[in-house]
Amino acid sequence: MNKDHYFVASPSPWPIVTAAGLALLLGGFGFLLHGGSMVPSILGAIVLLYAVARWFGAVIGENQAGLYSDQVNRSFRIGMGWFIFSEVMLFAAFFGALFYVRELAVPWLGGEGAKGVAHLLWPHFVSHWPLLEMPRSSDFDVPSKAMSPYGIPAFNTAVLLTSGFTITLAHWALKRNARRALGSWLLVTIVLGASFVALQMHEYAHAYRDLDLTLHSGVYGSTFYLLTGLHGLHVTLGVIILTVMLGRALKGHFTPTEHFGFEAASWYWHFVDVVWLGLYLFVYWW
Repeated sequence: MNKDHYFVASPSPWPIVTAAGLALLLGGFGFLLHGGSMVPSILGAIVLLYAVARWFGAVIGENQAGLYSDQVNRSFRIGMGWFIFSEVMLFAAFFGALFYVRELAVPWLGGEGAKGVAHLLWPHFVSHWPLLEMPRSSDFDVPSKAMSPYGIPAFNTAVLLTSGFTITLAHWALKRNARRALGSWLLVTIVLGASFVALQMHEYAHAYRDLDLTLHSGVYGSTFYLLTGLHGLHVTLGVIILTVMLGRALKGHFTPTEHFGFEAASWYWHFVDVVWLGLYLFVYWW
């Protein structure tokens, strides 16, 4: 591989096709919220998945052809670092919304602090998190109880922590060029990630059916599903990424010294693990 040349990417249609797919997906979702059809969103998702698959395939082809230099590898690492930083800021914003509601807005409703005047409208309101008794409760699906930190959430925490260990074992195997161990540990990580998503879906069904905890359950339901659902989406994407890495590993794409695609996937997975620890602590326990 030539390490001295400056790589210039060939003209590609995939950025603009990806943007069009995103626009159609999000625009269709907005249309759906106002009573429209799901067809635009489905078409947008299909276009987006097709464009991403072709775009990533082109990048993988360039890498396997030996077109990338040290300059490109550095740019990939910097780009992945900034991407994970942007994801940290995304979750920080939603964690901030949760803390604002719990530490400021709800106490104000109960009459605490200089802005605690809302209790004049609802004098019997008690500011206690999670909100299981709300003013004007007829407007909400009032949950019967809060989500327990035991059971599925505790088990899922163990599942994700274990998956962080297995992806590390896969990385060590790749550095030793132990291809069979690499594939095995990657497969175990994928199964653990998929199990997490399946168990979270079961937990959601239980919350909706048995606890009346829905998106219409006031700010408690909104923050619970927003944070855990966003994380579940990231786990799903991580499973897809790791599945692609497994396919590439089985084709022999990585070497003990050249495997940043795998490293980027492992960085992302460790980020997902750490975010869940914060969610488990602040959404379920505290």
